[in-house]
Parts: sequence; structure tokens; C-alpha cells
Amino acid sequence: MNGRYLSVDQVAERLGTSTRFPRRLIAERRITFVKVGRHVRIPESALAAFVEERTVRPVRSDSRRSRRAA
Repeated sequence: MNGRYLSVDQVAERLGTSTRFPRRLIAERRITFVKVGRHVRIPESALAAFVEERTVRPVRSDSRRSRRAA
């Protein structure tokens, strides 16, 4: 049991969303979670993995190539 477990409210705060968004992720099984009795907790590592998987990296363009005439 390594790592920290976050409540739905804490996940929403970290993502800058309402609590409805992490609850929907849980309901749709799109994020790893743990049920402790009636409480739901999301491992900090699962949240980091979720964000990393959905991070869009910028495309590096060659500025010399885009300036050439056809």
C-alpha cells in the first residue's frame, strides 16, 4: 500500500473540475479506484497516469520548411 489515496473532492480540486467529472470517470471505469466500505478513493499514481495518458505534446515544426514557396 504505497502512495497516497485521494477523495473525489481532492481529485476534482487537482483537476480543476467539479466533483461530477471524477465521479463520471469512476462510473465509466476510466480511472483506477479503490472502494473502502462506501468510500471511493483514487490512488495518486492512478491520477498521475490518467493525466499523463491524456497529455497532448506540442508538435515541433521546422520553421524553415513552412516558409518555402511551393
